Order: sequence, then C-alpha cells, then structure tokens
Amino acid sequence: MAVDADKPASPSTAFRLRPQCPGSGSRSGKTAGHRPEGGEQMPDVFEVLKKDHDEMKVMLAELEDGPKASDGATAEQLAFRRQALDQVIIEQSKHEAAEQQYFWPALGGLGSGGARVMQDGLEQENEAEPLLAELGKLEPGDEEFEERLTALISAARAHIAFEEAHAWPLLKAAINHDQAQALGDRIAAAKKTAPTRPHPHIPPQAARTAGPVAGVADKVRDILTGRGKNPS
Repeated sequence: MAVDADKPASPSTAFRLRPQCPGSGSRSGKTAGHRPEGGEQMPDVFEVLKKDHDEMKVMLAELEDGPKASDGATAEQLAFRRQALDQVIIEQSKHEAAEQQYFWPALGGLGSGGARVMQDGLEQENEAEPLLAELGKLEPGDEEFEERLTALISAARAHIAFEEAHAWPLLKAAINHDQAQALGDRIAAAKKTAPTRPHPHIPPQAARTAGPVAGVADKVRDILTGRGKNPS
C-alpha cells in the first residue's frame, strides 16, 4: 500500500496508548489480560508478529533452496514453486495490511522517534509491493523470475530484521501487557479480512476501510482460481 513520506500517522487512527502505572498490567508485571474460557492466555502483539515472521522465514528459505528451472526442475517442481510463492505473497500481503491498520499507527504515536521508525518501515513495505505484484504475474520458468524472487527474499528478510530490531523495542517500552494483548487481538482479527494481494493504490491511512473491501475481492478471486492452496 502506498505511503505518503511527508504525512505522519494521524492521532485519530493510532492505537491509543495509556500511561503505565504500577500494578496496572505492565509487561513486567502480572495481569489478567485477555483470557478465553479455560484460562488460556491470548498472544500479545509481539507473539502474533513473531509467529508471522518465523513462518515467513521458513517459506523464504524453502523458496531459496528449492529446485529452479535453471537446475533442470521438473514441471511438477516448478508448479510447486509457483504455489509456494503464492503463499508468500498472500501471507506477506495480509501481514503488512494488518500492520498498517494497527501496528505502525501505534508506533507513530510514540513521538518523533516512533514516527521515524514507522515511516522507514512503511517505506520498506511500499518498496516491496511492486516486487510482489511483478512476481504475481511471472512463472518460475520466466527469465526474470529468479532475479526478482531473490530481490524479494532479500527485502523481506531485511524488513523483518528492521522491525524486530528497531520497531519492537520502542513499542515494548511504551505499552503494558494488556495493551500488547489488545493490539495483538486487533492485528490477528485484521489479518482475517486483509487483502491477499499487494494494493499499492491504497494508502496506509485508508487501510482500515479500504483494506477489508480489497480483501473480499481478493478472496473471491482466490477461490475462483484456486490460488493459495497449500502446495503438497
């Protein structure tokens, strides 16, 4: 989704942060949190995002190491490679759409330092969208496929590392345990209605309204084409 480099996150769309008070559920203290029946602790925002990142790292490694057309891969292997890439595009699109709805606005509300990291993160995601869109139209046997895929893998790994090293510590220091769980709930819910394709024409500030609409259209297309079925 496109990003306006000169426009900061709107306070009206940012995740509201409340001051941390002793005994009010800080990340270092105990809290009731969000517990479904049975007492199971719900994952917080960092656990939700880490699960996504860990799964993405595995998928990228499998694509990187998988058989290629230049290595003499069979038609069946190349079809599997196409399906595996589709899954990466789907998961990355959903992850980034949900972050643009809740994670980056929360970070942007933490002052100038948070706003800078938010802007860098959004720019990285924006730069990756043309790669995702281009790869969505290529086949593993096409001349440009492996070159573009290598660029995507490199960009995705760099973005994950940036987010974990720079964005997460800022947010962890600013929110308590209950807030982290609430934000994790929102991101997990947003992923269920998020687009499964890149949509660079949708700006981050419109992600909450336009994203689910695009998500419905994407899912209909996926059903009609069979896209996104797990390769086996």
